[in-house]
Amino acid sequence: MFGSLAAVTPNPPQADFSQDNVWIVVVKAVLILICALVSVIIAIWFERKVIARLQQRVGPNVRGPMGLFQLVYDALKLLLKEDINVSRADKLIYIVAPGLSVAASLMVFAVIPVGGQVTIPFTDISTPLQLTDFPVAVLYILAVTAVGVYGIVLGGWSSRATYSLLGSVRSSAQIISYELAMGMSLVTVFIMSGSMSTSAIVGAQSKLWYGIMLAPSFFLYIVSMIGETNRLPFDLPEAEGELVAGYMTEYSSMKFAWFFLAEYINMLNVSAVCTTLFLGGWRAPWPLSAIGDGVLNTGYWTILWFLAKTWLLMFVFVWVRGTVVRFRYDQFMRLGWKGMLPLALGWIVLLTGVRAIDEFTSYHFNEWAVPLLSWIVVAFIIMWYWPFKESAPDDALKPDEPVEIDPYADGFPVPPLPGQVLPPSSRQAALAVTAGGPPADTVPLPEVKEER
Repeated sequence: MFGSLAAVTPNPPQADFSQDNVWIVVVKAVLILICALVSVIIAIWFERKVIARLQQRVGPNVRGPMGLFQLVYDALKLLLKEDINVSRADKLIYIVAPGLSVAASLMVFAVIPVGGQVTIPFTDISTPLQLTDFPVAVLYILAVTAVGVYGIVLGGWSSRATYSLLGSVRSSAQIISYELAMGMSLVTVFIMSGSMSTSAIVGAQSKLWYGIMLAPSFFLYIVSMIGETNRLPFDLPEAEGELVAGYMTEYSSMKFAWFFLAEYINMLNVSAVCTTLFLGGWRAPWPLSAIGDGVLNTGYWTILWFLAKTWLLMFVFVWVRGTVVRFRYDQFMRLGWKGMLPLALGWIVLLTGVRAIDEFTSYHFNEWAVPLLSWIVVAFIIMWYWPFKESAPDDALKPDEPVEIDPYADGFPVPPLPGQVLPPSSRQAALAVTAGGPPADTVPLPEVKEER
């Protein structure tokens, strides 16, 4: 990770699939499917235990050692639960939508290099721990994740219910907003590696991880991947307090479980992509990478480093969920369009300028200029958003006079917004007159304090 700070690796090595045959490809595909499903089970247990620790609770601990069998009971509950179908729903799309989300999520790991080149036991066949790779593998990942949102949109639309439709519309807007920032953060990786192949990008990080070299892109991707997977604090499509359950409101039993299966697989997907593009992929971290001339960067050891980095990012998902409250929808969209997108565009322009100067002149300073510029940008962002601001004067802190509204002006009752009050009720007016208070039309409503 901290070797020679070479910014660009010319012609980074790609995975060699020349010895793969049909049976090897089939075995790899089956292993990917099994590992994805098992990882979801582990992720659900992992999330419950970590959030319990964060909130000083015990978490599942009754059924099985450390509560591991709780997941079996949950799966049986979903299998045996009554499968309710909406009579007015579009039947075909209503049933196909959850499966579409799961199918799209399972396709991402096809191009993720889980490890380096290994030799299959009892044979002389050498193969990379990756199903396949091609020159535009990262574009394939972006395309597949974009298709996955169709399952959510079609599920909400086919339910023919208000809350489901609102949740699906929110999800489409959310994916569009944050996939732009995510795509922009990946452009800098393409610029530095000179390739869109996942195995080539891992090979280009043999000297320095892009998470350090391209720190602004790394942080942008971290935020974008949380928004892309509809996780707290960005779970607006299924906000329970507003939309009951959003696009999943009219689903039950296994169709309901399919949506959650797709969500957890997508969490693993974006974590694996982040590991591949920014954290050196299957390469061991320094100083382990320097042991024995890099022996820990070869063979089946590489699976260990890939899994460790991926599950560290899964911990970030759970950590954020347990500590950050849900954003309002306007705050969420403002962050994506007015914060992350301009920052990503500006960072691309700066990095492109440095690369152009290095490419067309004799000043070969990429190996120190890019990391330095990267952390200068990070420092600027921290100072710009740091909450050290002058306190407002006392006059500015005084609330404005509340505005009285007519709750039945539009024909149906509307609750007051902040800064608005309802006219006094007849009971309040009678109490005020009995107590010798002010006239009824000037009696303010009692202040309601929010309990936390």
